[in-house]
Amino acid sequence: MTKPRWLLAELTYRCPLQCPYCSNPLDYVAHSNELTTDEWKRVFSEARAMGAVQLGLSGGEPLIRPDLPELVQHARNLGYYSNLISSGYGLDEPKIVALKSAGLDHIQISIQSPEKTLNDFLAGTESFEHKKAVAHLIKRHGYPMVLCVVIHRQNIHQMREILDMAVELGADYLELANCQYYGWALLNRDQLLPTQAQFIEAEAIAQEYKTRMAGKMKIYYVVPDYYEDRPKACMNGWGTTFLTIAPDGQALPCHEARVLPGLNCPNVRDYSIQTIWEDSPAFNRFRGDAWMPEPCQSCPEKHKDFGGCRCQAYLMTGDMYATDPVCGLSADRAKIDAAIAAANKDHTAATSRPLVFRHSRNSKIFVEKSQSPH
Repeated sequence: MTKPRWLLAELTYRCPLQCPYCSNPLDYVAHSNELTTDEWKRVFSEARAMGAVQLGLSGGEPLIRPDLPELVQHARNLGYYSNLISSGYGLDEPKIVALKSAGLDHIQISIQSPEKTLNDFLAGTESFEHKKAVAHLIKRHGYPMVLCVVIHRQNIHQMREILDMAVELGADYLELANCQYYGWALLNRDQLLPTQAQFIEAEAIAQEYKTRMAGKMKIYYVVPDYYEDRPKACMNGWGTTFLTIAPDGQALPCHEARVLPGLNCPNVRDYSIQTIWEDSPAFNRFRGDAWMPEPCQSCPEKHKDFGGCRCQAYLMTGDMYATDPVCGLSADRAKIDAAIAAANKDHTAATSRPLVFRHSRNSKIFVEKSQSPH
């Protein structure tokens, strides 16, 4: 059994933005009993003792936690390489100075669009100018400028402008993260999933800039899987590398695992990290390949893709043990094709459902949707 190497600490589900592709659970307001500062410190210490070296500080918006510098300092003392994964909204120069003094190694911020009106619409908050100013502050204080843009139907036509914006901001790293359809993104999939032609055009532009910016900016293009015939290797294999701790202390093999019925993920308030990682049924459920059905069990690629994503399998088929329906060998591949067809319909009609934005009111309205296959 391998040890956890990457700890993702989702410090809070609270966020000033309302992105319609947010990966937080639809019922995030039901999980608001956040770990205390001392509880988070214990989690960091126990995971580090097991060998974790990378720490992601995420959310929601982690800047909302007033104890963030204290947690960063504790992580530094333990020897973590710490990453702040933030919208950038609410970050200012004094906070950057405080976090740098505490020992933060890395800041990643996100921008929704290179155009103010669309950015502020998608964020649900007027934030575009602030985000750009923060990007420059990050560079000024000696951090690499790490920019993430989630790509979907609403902004994929701006791929060239997105890349030009990254150049203008002096980005050292740019992650073009094609939207993954869980949480709020799944709820809004018909309005977010681009056509295959749009994907192909956007990827060609990204590759063009990769060549042009070689040695100046590292561009990561996160390939979507709906238009592939093999699934992604989810989390590098279940329970092998990544450990996520949710704001309420629930320990998850991946940040979407709450949706899986009967998984009964343990809580760090009840068990140590070592007990959770090594002994809990949840973390052992999909380790190895004994759980795999056919055709995965006989597939020569099973140690490459690990049977695909368990959450996607459940959300699309109702069976978390099923072959990921993205796979061309899956008996459920037609469900992916149907989702593509639905997304490719004309959604300009007045009867088309608008985007549903992440908001506490909506999280209550749509909570039941997270409990059944889409």
